[in-house]
Order: sequence, then structure tokens, then C-alpha cells
Amino acid sequence: MRILRDIVVPLVEADGGLVFLVLGDDARIVVHLAGRLAGAPGIGLLTRRIFEPAIRAVAPEINLVFSAGWKIPAGAVRVHPET
Repeated sequence: MRILRDIVVPLVEADGGLVFLVLGDDARIVVHLAGRLAGAPGIGLLTRRIFEPAIRAVAPEINLVFSAGWKIPAGAVRVHPET
């Protein structure tokens, strides 16, 4: 969570995107991207070049799952940047 809050979320929000944590435990993280990123053609690049390296730096074995769209999954919690 610290990596998301401190590094990734500020970058995403600077581009008008929103980050939601759908599920997070020791084995798996499920992230939903919304806002201006919903349906954006570059979302694959964002996940592979920004999210994955940042998260894998501290948790190399974790299973990462990403979704995107306007509809926020039930139970998802918005991740706010550390201020």
C-alpha cells in the first residue's frame, strides 16, 4: 500500500486517473483504474511500466491483477496519495 500511495497514485492522479484497491493480501493485489484512465488505450503500458515495477520491487512474487472502467467494483476502496 505504501508504494501505491507514495509513488504510483500521485503519477496516475496527475493524469486524471483514479486508483482503487479491490483486493489486497499477501498473495494477490487487484487494482481497478478509473477516471480519465477508464478505457484509455495506454493502460497496458501504464500497468507494465509503472505499477508492476514499483510493486514488484517490494513484493516480487505477488500476483497482480488490473481492471479498468467507469464502473467501480463492489467493495473497492480508493487509494489516496500520501500527503
